[in-house]
This record gives sequence, structure tokens and C-alpha cells, in this order.
Amino acid sequence: MKILVGLSGGVDSAVAAYLLKEQGNEVTGAMMSIWDNSLAVSKNGTYNACFGPEDEDIEMAHRIADFIKIPFHVLDCRKEYKELVIENFKKEYKEGRTPNPCVWCNAYIKFGILPFAAQKAGVVFDKFATGHYANIKFNDSLNMYQLYKAADKNKDQTYFLHRLPQKILSSTVFPIGKYTKDKVRNIAKKIGLAVAEKPDSQDFYCGNYNDILKFPINSGNIVNKRGEILGKHYGVWNYTIGKRKGLGLRGGTKNPLYVINILAKQNIVVVGSQEDLYSSYLIAKEVSWSSIPIPKKSLEVTAKIRQQHRPAKAIVIPYSDGSVKVEFNEPQMSITSGQSVVFYEDDIVLGGGVIYQS
Repeated sequence: MKILVGLSGGVDSAVAAYLLKEQGNEVTGAMMSIWDNSLAVSKNGTYNACFGPEDEDIEMAHRIADFIKIPFHVLDCRKEYKELVIENFKKEYKEGRTPNPCVWCNAYIKFGILPFAAQKAGVVFDKFATGHYANIKFNDSLNMYQLYKAADKNKDQTYFLHRLPQKILSSTVFPIGKYTKDKVRNIAKKIGLAVAEKPDSQDFYCGNYNDILKFPINSGNIVNKRGEILGKHYGVWNYTIGKRKGLGLRGGTKNPLYVINILAKQNIVVVGSQEDLYSSYLIAKEVSWSSIPIPKKSLEVTAKIRQQHRPAKAIVIPYSDGSVKVEFNEPQMSITSGQSVVFYEDDIVLGGGVIYQS
């Protein structure tokens, strides 16, 4: 089988490519170029991120491909990445929400634009593969492909992949989904890959988000639940639900204050107690059902409201407009508009959507 592997310059995708070739497949490596060279990275930036200067990663991916002895292509995806990921990122922050660009990148760039760009460049392949920690299985009774959690639950990346549709799931392979991270690193060491100990990417962007946003200062009030002014902010995009440090509030308070709401249209940041961060429900829109038919009635699920969140039991209530209400068995802390909520049944990823209200 001919398989295109998305290489990143890291250990996971390198081992994925190696394993596929060892299985007798005809493997080609490809890396998407997404970095905007017009951005000046802030001094405190680190290159250990998905979006940042990529010369070193491209060089390393070349070395990996040479080591494994597979063809390699660098594909220009900068225009599409800016239009689909960066513009969404800026729009969400401007409206007082906290987006998750990695979800958008996977759904539309890494598993969409990248393979399409490879085809345009003349690369012929049957399947597309990455180094993600996830699994795909076919459900005969539903006649659908289903996204499953990885064997290594500590490294599972299905939260970021929940928007992948059937067409993509049917043509995608996750070679390391059945392995632990330690096993992947051990394979890399055994075969002599230079990236065996390379650290994982830790964030979306390598610098300060203001490098990307470039919004003008727009000062407004920080208020409590009663509307009393406690301080000033210099742009609602500098805040997210649950933020505590660096609020710059005047006067001492006996109890810590947290951002509990962002009213972008009024240019107001609302603060309150930790108790105010808890909510028993949320509304999600732009819902994608990756592994099951669109439900017509309520579902019992476990739900994650961010990647590191412990899955919580909940009821998903579908609405006729495609949105859903998620009612948690127990109140959840810091449900954040703009982030994704992802629904699971045991290890199966049912789908997910963008949080708009809690």
C-alpha cells in the first residue's frame, strides 16, 4: 500500500513512518509549511511549539526521511493555514472567546489541505498517516469508521481529532496508536533515530499571542458581579475564564478573584470567586459527530471540556438547529467559550463541538 506520512521533525511521526515501511508499505513523507515569516517572535518565545520558525524542523524531517530511506516533500500550506486557523484564532479572541487552534488545524489543514497539496504535487497514495496517539476501527453494525482513544491514555490526542469526518477516518492510519510513548521512544532509540529524545511540542505558538493578534489597545473595566469597577484591562483578549494572576486589581481582597465572564461587546471583564467558576451545563455549536449518526435523542456520555480535563459524566441533549446542551452530573470548573467539548462512550470518540455558553 502507498502511504503518505505527515512528518513534523519529531519522534512520533518518525516512528510512524518507520513502522509503516517495515510493514512493507511504500511510504512517502511530507511536511506542511505554515509559518508566517512576517511575524516577529517575542523574546520570551520558544521554538518548542506547533506554530513557529520551522527551518530546524524541516531540516530534521529531511534527515528522518533520509534515515528511513523514503521520499520527502515540503508543502506550502501557509495561505490556507492563515485563512482557516489564524483568522479564526483572531476572530474568537476578539469576541471574548478562547479558541483551540490545534483542533481547527487538524480538522482542516493537517488532514485536509496537506494531503490535498501532496496530490496536487503529484504524490500518489492510498492512505494518509500521522504520529498521533489515537486509533480507528470500523463498526460493521453502523457501517461507520470510529475514532478510538489511544492505548496510552496519558498521551491520547483524540480531543484534538474529534472533528475528523468519515471520509478522512476511512483513509487515515495511526501507526503508533497501540503503543505507549515510552515504547515509541524505545523503538526510536533501537533503530538510531536522532529525535529519540526530542521533547514534545508544548503549545500552539512559540511566542506571545499578541505577536499574532496585533490588536490595538482597547482599555475597559474589570468589574465584580455587582458591576462595581475594580480595575482596568487593556483588551479582553488578554483574559480567559479562570485567569487569576496578573489581573492588576486595586485594593486588597480577602479571597482570590478569578475571571468568570468576558463581555466582549461591552468591553468588560467580570471577576468573582472560585465558586463562580463552576457550572452544571454548557451549550455547544458547530457540533461534529465523527463516529455515530447524528443523534435525535439524548445521550449519556463522558465529556471533556479541554485536553487535560478529567472526563465527566453528562447528558447531551441535541437541538433541532444542530447545537447541543450538555448537562453534567456534577458542576465543572472553568467551562470556557471557544474551547471544544468532546463526547466519549468508553474509548469511542462520539463527536464534539465549540462551547458558546455555560
